[in-house]
Amino acid sequence: MSTPLLEVTDLHAGYGKAEVLRGLNIAAPVGSVITVIGPNGAGKSTLLGALMGLLRSTFPKGGGLRFDGQDIGRLTLEERVMAGLALVPERRELFGTMSVEDNLVLGGWRPRQLRVPKWRDGLERAYALFPRLQERRAQQAGTLSGGERQMLAIARALMGQPKLLMLDEPSLGLAPLIVRDIFNIITQLRASGVTILLVEQNARAALEVADHGYVLETGDLVLQGPAGDLAEDPRVIETYLGAKKERPG
Repeated sequence: MSTPLLEVTDLHAGYGKAEVLRGLNIAAPVGSVITVIGPNGAGKSTLLGALMGLLRSTFPKGGGLRFDGQDIGRLTLEERVMAGLALVPERRELFGTMSVEDNLVLGGWRPRQLRVPKWRDGLERAYALFPRLQERRAQQAGTLSGGERQMLAIARALMGQPKLLMLDEPSLGLAPLIVRDIFNIITQLRASGVTILLVEQNARAALEVADHGYVLETGDLVLQGPAGDLAEDPRVIETYLGAKKERPG
């Protein structure tokens, strides 16, 4: 296993005085896809919010949050973005009255601040990855279909040239064919070296694209291991996958 880009040790997080996550340990090696699966209310989105610095998190037993060799547990949201974290939230949070291309340009804030030369070349890379966005580059984001909005949200995050891309329920509310397209894109991103932390209720699709998986239930990690092993685990099959589907011959 390669060097961890992200190392989470004994993470506790929640809202106000309510603790949602209790003692989580997670690692994401460079260039891998890590998935966290679990039911509604398990704390999956809370995990992503804690990693981005959006809510309270503590490491009471000497744990910590290390990213690319740096302790980022005390960094602000903006500082974590600059360090190379990017989150595509469940609600996508696009600027609906702005064009597709303007949304993408706004996503390039990090490389602009870092004075990365030719950062606008990311537009062409985004359009190559998502041809539909190029067709709709002048269209208002709020008029896109659900699948197109998800594509735009991912492309906008990639404009920031992140080291770690975190995806919160990217398949939520999408038609099966669009879900397939989104997971194909995730596979392409992994092949290009992007490290991805995928939070997803569609456990079957998530485990098919991931290298390693974690099962989160009511704030605790109850299982973890290579994604292929989890997909064959009777507990995972019974709770999250249902009857195993035969692959076409």
